[in-house]
Amino acid sequence: MTDAPRNERFEFDDNTQGHEAHGAPDETVEAVNEQMRDIAEVPAVEVITTAAVHLMSAAAVKCGLAAGDDAEELKDLDEARKLITALAGFVTAAAPEIGSQHAAPLRDGLKSLQLAFREASPFPDAPGSGPGEKFTGPVFG
Repeated sequence: MTDAPRNERFEFDDNTQGHEAHGAPDETVEAVNEQMRDIAEVPAVEVITTAAVHLMSAAAVKCGLAAGDDAEELKDLDEARKLITALAGFVTAAAPEIGSQHAAPLRDGLKSLQLAFREASPFPDAPGSGPGEKFTGPVFG
């Protein structure tokens, strides 16, 4: 395996003897190609921060922090733990690549979620054992 950049481009084309036969209408193939061209124009830092915000939003809802009257019904701490742990690994791995100006707000949001999880839990984890703390270290309020 080499670290050299790849020069080929991936694009769906007509060499597959008709997309309809493979379950993808021509309009769908063209829409996918358009999306691939659009995403190519987005800077990596924006893709990374957007993905992190999606994980944060989902974790917040699962911690019971949704804005609606049904926040308690949407609460699922098992799911929240998974999302927060994934977010912690993601932010920790991405931070050197995106720089502190972008990583700092993500770390702050992550810490807030970790503390919210501890507060929402009927049996809080010991510091250092909470979701994502194997990546971030112990989180204290």
